[in-house]
Amino acid sequence: MAAARKILIITSDKNLREVLKFCFDGWGYEVVLSSAAASDIAPIKKLAPDVIIVDVHSAKRTDLEICRLLKDDFLTAYIPVITLIDKRQLRSQLLSIKQGIDDYLIKPPDPLDLRVRIEMALKRAQHSLFSTPLTGLPGGRLIEDTLGDRLAGDGPFSFGYLDIDNFKYFNDTYGYVKGDRVIMQAAYMLYTTISKAGNRGDFIGHIGGDDFAFLTTPDKQNAICQLFISQFNRIMPFHYTKDDRANGFIIARDRTHTIKNIPLMSVSIAVVNRNTQADFKNTIEINEKIAEVKRYLKGFAGSKFMADRRSGGVDGRQSAQIYRIETGAKDLYRPLGQIILERGDIDAQKLDEALTVHWRRGVRLGEILTDLGFVSERQVAEALNEARSAAGA
Repeated sequence: MAAARKILIITSDKNLREVLKFCFDGWGYEVVLSSAAASDIAPIKKLAPDVIIVDVHSAKRTDLEICRLLKDDFLTAYIPVITLIDKRQLRSQLLSIKQGIDDYLIKPPDPLDLRVRIEMALKRAQHSLFSTPLTGLPGGRLIEDTLGDRLAGDGPFSFGYLDIDNFKYFNDTYGYVKGDRVIMQAAYMLYTTISKAGNRGDFIGHIGGDDFAFLTTPDKQNAICQLFISQFNRIMPFHYTKDDRANGFIIARDRTHTIKNIPLMSVSIAVVNRNTQADFKNTIEINEKIAEVKRYLKGFAGSKFMADRRSGGVDGRQSAQIYRIETGAKDLYRPLGQIILERGDIDAQKLDEALTVHWRRGVRLGEILTDLGFVSERQVAEALNEARSAAGA
């Protein structure tokens, strides 16, 4: 049984304390009352509430510093803070505390409205705490929880584990900033791939580093893997310099410190299909099977994927599906940003800024470039025509 959510309510309004305690006790929350905010947040750390309600109307102005103190401390920064404020004070008081609150309600609050705000704040906090900052995608904890939910159901599903090959060498050679760009673009490509080839309820997550995960259905996993690899093979080489793209490798030291020609990044996707509840009992079994498929895939060069269908071990009867760029094909495709950069319409720094917005918001790159004032609509149109001409050559 899940532990009750703990709510700290800070107010000197006796009637408000009684009403809120009565309601939230009845809804199964653990309620802790305080008549005034202290300047020391140590007691709050010890209490470890899930959410804090501060009555701004009854609190002294100096007491409002508690909101800022909570957000400035690493251990309490994630706790949602909701203020109750008098409508007449909205303009004067809210501006002074806006940096330290997550939400507010006009006083006196409807307890049901406050409960909804609390649940929404808790959900946002959980997502923020367990998401990967770089991509904003759910992290390991949420991936495990979602996979557990799928296992608890009786429907079929496919769990995919995506790993970028040779990313470490790229990161070491080009630096972590460019490495972050690769991770962000991979996350965006996985999102667009699932949107196009997957189901409405499919899930994607960022395990960390260059590892991603997705949950779909067995009838969709093949198309998802093929589409992602196709996009990856076309776009990722443009994170390298023109010379490295032409060579097809970079010169770097391997794990034994031997200088070698390291191939450009590729991707390996291991997939496990659960068709019946008897296939897997828990997430540990799924992860063990994923690890087995990954080891098998590492024996192949280039981008590839393979799905284990619970028809036995990975023994060669189910060969990996390899995807390579045909000779010359990589020279025909150039993304819009690369064309605009090569035309001299924009510099690399501005392109990076626009691409970051593009990956985070999912808005077309051409629209972002024009909205930021980096290029004109005419320049975008000319670049798009150039891209279409190259593709049709």
